[in-house]
Amino acid sequence: QVQLQESGPGLVKPSQTLSLTCTVSGGSITTNYYYWTWIRQAPGRGLEWIGYISSSGYTYYTPSLKSRTSISMDMSKNQFTLQLSSVTSEDTAVYYCARSPIAAIPARNYWGPGTQVTVSS
Repeated sequence: QVQLQESGPGLVKPSQTLSLTCTVSGGSITTNYYYWTWIRQAPGRGLEWIGYISSSGYTYYTPSLKSRTSISMDMSKNQFTLQLSSVTSEDTAVYYCARSPIAAIPARNYWGPGTQVTVSS
């Protein structure tokens, strides 16, 4: 059974970089082809697809966040990470990692439970 778990600081100062890690258990992030995806939901807003890193290492980010986003993976730890730079209060959200068969928001089959990140001074 594949499980995902987000981790990282829950509070980030404005202008700093938000860094989150998704730890995957029960399956390798490189063996089968998936899109290892980050999604977020800000208060009162819908789900927002951030981007992904594929099992082969290809990355793609939503254009609105592309300039501030970096997704990478650590194969030795079976983890992938999100870095979002120059954050503002509008980046406050629950952040989810997910394993997706498509390059879009997937059905909620293989998502982490989410982690709250608040941007505040």
